[in-house]
Amino acid sequence: MTGPRDKWRIGVLGCGRVSARYREVLGRELAHRVDVVAAADLIREKAAAFTAEVGGKPVGSIAELIAERPDLVCVLTESGHHAEHALQLIEAGIHVQIEKPVALRPEDAERLRDAAAAKGVICAVVKQNRYNPAMQFVRRMVDEGRIGRLVTAGIRVHWCRHQDYYDDPWHGRWSMDGGVLAQQAIHHLDALQWLGGPIEAVCAAGAAVLNRLEAEDTAVGVVRFKSGALGTIEATTSARDEDFEASLHLVGEQAMAKIGGRALNRVELWRPVEPRQGDERVVETYSQDVPTSYGLGHGPLLGDLLDALEKGVRPPIDVDEALTSLRLVHALYASMEAGGWVRLDDNPVSARLGAQMPETAAG
Repeated sequence: MTGPRDKWRIGVLGCGRVSARYREVLGRELAHRVDVVAAADLIREKAAAFTAEVGGKPVGSIAELIAERPDLVCVLTESGHHAEHALQLIEAGIHVQIEKPVALRPEDAERLRDAAAAKGVICAVVKQNRYNPAMQFVRRMVDEGRIGRLVTAGIRVHWCRHQDYYDDPWHGRWSMDGGVLAQQAIHHLDALQWLGGPIEAVCAAGAAVLNRLEAEDTAVGVVRFKSGALGTIEATTSARDEDFEASLHLVGEQAMAKIGGRALNRVELWRPVEPRQGDERVVETYSQDVPTSYGLGHGPLLGDLLDALEKGVRPPIDVDEALTSLRLVHALYASMEAGGWVRLDDNPVSARLGAQMPETAAG
């Protein structure tokens, strides 16, 4: 047990796109619980801009970040660097919280888990959409049995990324990122399993339809759940001209539910066969307006992580929990590569995602 303290010393590694959400969380929502001691980025100006808002020292390397003795570091670097960067921090005896995905290869995620256990530190992973009120409500309905036997479930991700997004050194590349499934839809794949239950097998197809990238900007899949239910996956970053929808639906024997909005943030449908008092207010009670597709779950999630550190218990989302969505992503890619159905219990692994491949020009 780490034990309670007045404030936690927080470090931030990487000051990219999602850092704006962390500035809000660390600088405002959780300012009463945390002190940012340093932010590190290879582009020191990004680190300086971050610390100018939330405090702390701007540094240019992991070694300099470790020297500031943070209790916990939030890892926001490129997906292909998550495992390498988090391992350095874990080996230094520092707790880490890693933005999705925990790693690009399952074996690297397992290595992080084992290293953290050996060092006695926590390796936590961000799945902030689980903290949306809409998601929490539907999960409670699943747990209470109000959905009943699941018939079908599916996700739709209609987001917009223009070509300049893929023209940087890492987005859309197999060795560093993957495509829409690994980068954008992994949150929704997590939700599909979290609410729909374990998946037995998948069959998928994907292509770069509008954007030029090594991986896919559009993917579809068919899912067979272990419960016998069937499901669908539809994801693209070629929606135009803005992020339009990120939704999940469940059709059960006792109820239908749909979560939508830009970030799984709104209850769009709750229709139970046997209504109860309060069901008529579900949409207004559990829907939430969000400023971006990141949603507002980072603050509650990090707050729960700090609680777990103080109590000496498992983090809200650990490596094993994060591996469920990573293994599903690999199964979908392995299905594309094999051209047919693959079973998740066979632990299929993509030959491309996270593999060190010769550099090719995007396009």
